[in-house]
Amino acid sequence: MSNWMDIAALDDVPQRGSRVVKTHAGCVAVFRTAQDEVYALNNSCPHKGGPLSEGIVHGAFVTCPLHNWVFSLETGQAQGADSGRVETHPAKVENGRILLDRSIIAARTVA
Repeated sequence: MSNWMDIAALDDVPQRGSRVVKTHAGCVAVFRTAQDEVYALNNSCPHKGGPLSEGIVHGAFVTCPLHNWVFSLETGQAQGADSGRVETHPAKVENGRILLDRSIIAARTVA
């Protein structure tokens, strides 16, 4: 069995947008950059729990919608004077489909 789970077509996630995948460990935000790169992070900002999936994607970063903390989509690390980190998860695109590491997925539901 493959370690990767197909969760959506790349085109189902708008460029500079996101989708939420519900897992046994909480919600994971799957982001698509303007260059069609795909990243997955826990959906909750460590500052005040803001939904990162509702943030603004710019380059390889997302800005939390609550208090403007900026996180690297690649590392999950907060940028600038902000401190904190969001857990990242393996994600990739194959044949136009977004795949997530099966170990974090508990349900196929894409919100």
